[in-house]
Amino acid sequence: MICTRILRIVSLASFVALAGTADAQTKPRARDLGVPFDGTPGKLNAITDVAGVEVGHTTLISGTGRLVRGKGPVRTGVTAVIPRGRKNFDPVFGAWFPLNGNGEMTGTTWIRESGFLEGPILITNTHSVGVVRDATIDWELRNGRKFLFTYPVVAETYDGVLNDINGFHVKAEHVFAALDGASSGLVVEGAVGGGTGMLCNGFKGGIGTSSRVLPVAAGGHTVGVLVQCNYGGRAGLRIAGVPVGREFPDPAICAAGETPSQEFLRGMPKCATSTSHQERPLPELGSIIVVVATDAPLLPHQLDRLVKRSALGLGREGSIASNFSGDIFVAFSTANAGAAKDTAGITLSMLANERLDPLFAATVQATEEAVTNAMIAAETMTGADDVRAAAIPHGRLKEILRKYNRLAEPPGR
Repeated sequence: MICTRILRIVSLASFVALAGTADAQTKPRARDLGVPFDGTPGKLNAITDVAGVEVGHTTLISGTGRLVRGKGPVRTGVTAVIPRGRKNFDPVFGAWFPLNGNGEMTGTTWIRESGFLEGPILITNTHSVGVVRDATIDWELRNGRKFLFTYPVVAETYDGVLNDINGFHVKAEHVFAALDGASSGLVVEGAVGGGTGMLCNGFKGGIGTSSRVLPVAAGGHTVGVLVQCNYGGRAGLRIAGVPVGREFPDPAICAAGETPSQEFLRGMPKCATSTSHQERPLPELGSIIVVVATDAPLLPHQLDRLVKRSALGLGREGSIASNFSGDIFVAFSTANAGAAKDTAGITLSMLANERLDPLFAATVQATEEAVTNAMIAAETMTGADDVRAAAIPHGRLKEILRKYNRLAEPPGR
């Protein structure tokens, strides 16, 4: 099985390629633990089940100890989603939706106006949007895309709890690496790419993905979802309908060393202290970016309807779309190739609105599972000021699901 390439920078001056590693391919996912979900996933259960879609990551990890602006510790990166692959700049129909707008996704006004997504989607940290946007334009020019103007789509979530976010560690070469390394096949999840320093529902978060394939009678189309998960507190977390967050008494995001230097984290619980349901300060501070891909022939107004259903997937996980959260979604269809050509007339195909319900359901299901996969794949990480974000404990999660009679028998058992 092909593994989406990761470029991990273990020191800020060196690149080490990790492609097709055993660790990346054997890392458990939610279904492997027996978490039950609705719907039928694709072969990879990933956004790359939609033919042509490629994903690449650049992961930046360096330094330990106290936060020193410009030096680290660094826990960040870039993730790229390319709708038709690196060699094909044919625009796709697209749409976007902000559930809560405390965040940023560039290029969206032109998506709404034109109905097209004209290039790749990049996801990074909040304060690196500018450099990623500029580097994406440069990358497209170097790779032969021709345009008078362009508005790259770059989205963000805030990793300033674990990462030196004001140190501006993401550079143009890291964007190039994510785009040049993008591939189809298995998508590596967890603390990789733009998701490296992210938190999710009170635990370590990051990148997650999932897909659904509709029955032939419903069109046989595929829907794939990729998330960069950094939203939500632990208390409201639900997995498979179970109030999982209430079952974890110990703080999962805590200070492993001295009191954090950042003022807004001064009330961070100590890792050695077991205080029932104590969470980090501002537990709802964070965001989530959701990318929805499909091969179904949908026009922009239909994609606008589809992308909004992602919010229902987040609701299943317990999201309230907090004031401090940027919950921003973008969707595209790989059907109708050549729709953006400058010709006198274009013939398009589309599904009837009466045929959309199975796609709506698939989007809800895949979003829910992608968020869960992001948490399951993440590993415990200690970042700036020795703040530690614990991964959700797999064994304990299974015990909780069993307690509520929601643990499914993993495949192959």
